[in-house]
Amino acid sequence: VLVIMCVQLFCLFNTSQISCIQSCFKSDGRILQRSKRGWMWNQFFLLEEYAGNDHQYVGKLHSNMDKGDGTVKYVLTGDGAGTLFLIDEKSGDIHATKRLDREEKAMYTLHAKVLDRSTNAELEPDTEFNIKIHDINDNEPKFAREIYFASVPEMSEVGTSVVTVTATDADDQTYGNSAKLVYSILQGQPYFSVDSENGTIKTALPGMDREVKENYQVVIQAKDMAGQMGGLSGTTTVSITLSDVNDSPPRFANHSFRVTAVESTEIGGAIGHIKADDPDVGRNAEMEYSIVGGHDTFNIITDQTTQEGVIVIKKALDYESKRDYEFRVEVKNTYLDARFIHGLQFKDYATVRVTVEDVDEPPVFTRNPYIIEVHEDTAAGSFVGVVSARDPDADNKYSIDRHTDLERLFNIDSVNGTITTLKALDREMSKWHNISVVATEINNPRQTTRVPVFIKVLDVNDNAPEFAMSYDTFVCENVKAGQLIQTISAVDTDEPLVGHKFVFSISPTNPNFTIVDREDNTANIVTRRGGFSRREMNMYFLPVVISDNDYPIQSSTSTLIVRVCACDSRGNMQSCNPEVLPFSDGLTTGALVAILLCVIILLMIVVLFAALRRQRKKEPLIISKEDVRDNVVSYNDEGGGEEDTQAFDIGTLRNPEVMDANKLRRDIIPEMLFPFRRTSPIKDNTDVRDFINGRLQENDSDPTAPPYDSLATYAYEGSGSLAESLSSLESAATEGDQDYDYLSNWGPQFKKLAEMYIGRNLN
Repeated sequence: VLVIMCVQLFCLFNTSQISCIQSCFKSDGRILQRSKRGWMWNQFFLLEEYAGNDHQYVGKLHSNMDKGDGTVKYVLTGDGAGTLFLIDEKSGDIHATKRLDREEKAMYTLHAKVLDRSTNAELEPDTEFNIKIHDINDNEPKFAREIYFASVPEMSEVGTSVVTVTATDADDQTYGNSAKLVYSILQGQPYFSVDSENGTIKTALPGMDREVKENYQVVIQAKDMAGQMGGLSGTTTVSITLSDVNDSPPRFANHSFRVTAVESTEIGGAIGHIKADDPDVGRNAEMEYSIVGGHDTFNIITDQTTQEGVIVIKKALDYESKRDYEFRVEVKNTYLDARFIHGLQFKDYATVRVTVEDVDEPPVFTRNPYIIEVHEDTAAGSFVGVVSARDPDADNKYSIDRHTDLERLFNIDSVNGTITTLKALDREMSKWHNISVVATEINNPRQTTRVPVFIKVLDVNDNAPEFAMSYDTFVCENVKAGQLIQTISAVDTDEPLVGHKFVFSISPTNPNFTIVDREDNTANIVTRRGGFSRREMNMYFLPVVISDNDYPIQSSTSTLIVRVCACDSRGNMQSCNPEVLPFSDGLTTGALVAILLCVIILLMIVVLFAALRRQRKKEPLIISKEDVRDNVVSYNDEGGGEEDTQAFDIGTLRNPEVMDANKLRRDIIPEMLFPFRRTSPIKDNTDVRDFINGRLQENDSDPTAPPYDSLATYAYEGSGSLAESLSSLESAATEGDQDYDYLSNWGPQFKKLAEMYIGRNLN
């Protein structure tokens, strides 16, 4: 074996390896050791790089039975026989048909037989032998990843391990240096180094600061053949990140901040932000802000998202009271690294100045709400209370929201806020009055504030006590003196502070009944005598005086009606109706007076009725004995003549003055059938006019005239006819003085009339 290894090593490092290997196997295909059967060698060697080149010769099998006369045949079986490996049947030479890769299969096991060519009989038992593929450096080192990611804390000491990267080589690990790797760093110096044997990357430079440079790209090479010339190599990239440590304290870029706040900012509202810078990240950059020594008006809180200090209001600002504030703010890290706190202060300070800006504020009432007490029955204009609102920007004026004071019971002084009464208040009507007072800024009416004012009406003893209920009281005819007939009680709408205390009495002293005060706001009505009679008096009216004990004392008199009733022996009422007594027994004075009053009332009613009936009678319009009435004939159609005898309505008579005014009397119901057409009255009719006017004045001035409209029309007859009036009232004193010749000119309709009057005149 040692000889074989020496030969292999010699051939491996010889420049002419092929010839060397071939020469090693060309001595009849045998090596130094024979098989146990004595006819062949049991192992052949073949370099993987050259196997399969033009049917590369592997070795030779030879049996002692082979005399060289061609009677022996060699047969090969096993791994790759007939495909990868071929044998010459006559000579026993073995060849490889293609290139073999040790990394795929390092050794092949085959079996050889020696047969008689003619009979195929085995001349020798088969034997097993191996063909071993000898390794060459044909595989470069390979890393598992093309790129690795790793991190190391910043400020780490030199030699701090970062990550280990390992490459693999498919070549034979047990043979030669083909798989012996050496690691080196191609990129990443002088920051990092690598262990040449195991590939561990370490820090090589002290004080690497993440805030200066955070990411590094390191290239690592793995080379086989122990790093010698001619060896194969592989590389990988390692991305190294410096992880943060809290080595940097927070610092304010500006140590003075100015913030402006509006005075109307609500409590808890933010007015500004300040921020310190910390180059660290994550929890190493978390900061906490605080006001040095605290402050009664402001506070600062930390926004965990932005790491800002938020200044908020703790107490309401007032521009008129104080306009400028100044305080000191401290910032520090919430997490500290013990390795870096020595000699370094991880906190910083800044000064904050706050300026308050003025705003137009609405008035502010000094109290909210107001509760005011006032006694009832105070006179109108009495003082109730005062409300006050403060507005430093301008003056205010006050008013009452009338929607809350619909009855207009109160008034307020618009300047000083004094509330007074407009009407007297009554506690028994309403004990509380809830109104709203509005304060309005004079310069800006839109700035208003309202406040509720609750006015409590205090009780005054202004109501007298009275019976608590209506009592139905009776006394038996057979009652005895000292008998209780009724218990009474009282109520009072007032509410005294110490409670009600009523006093009952009968005034003046009553001979029939008396009252006993029970000292519990009730009293008993007791008889003072016995033997009441319904015949003498069936009902008694008992005045009871009830007084309270408040100031001023109020009292009232309530009448208790006591009926006299018939009762049984036990005092149970049977009947309270008065008995029917015989007339002979006589009537009482009261009954006689009542009857007399009834008779007088009946007589007055009769007299009044008769007077009314007389007033309704209407006197005749003409009462003179010398009155002469003519039959008035209406001629609606011209030329009707005497045959047209339709009576003319007396309503057609009209007063000339009414005609001139073209007006109708108020008590006239017009009954004209034709349009009114005025004709000139005859001048010689003063007697008729005087008569009518006289009667008109008498009728208008008659005090007995009925109080309703009546028809009393006075006018001239015949005003609607072209022939004017034909009445004798408008005629001359004698008929002979009248000229009727004009009738003949009126046409055939008046022919007969003309003949009558003209003929009569001629006679």
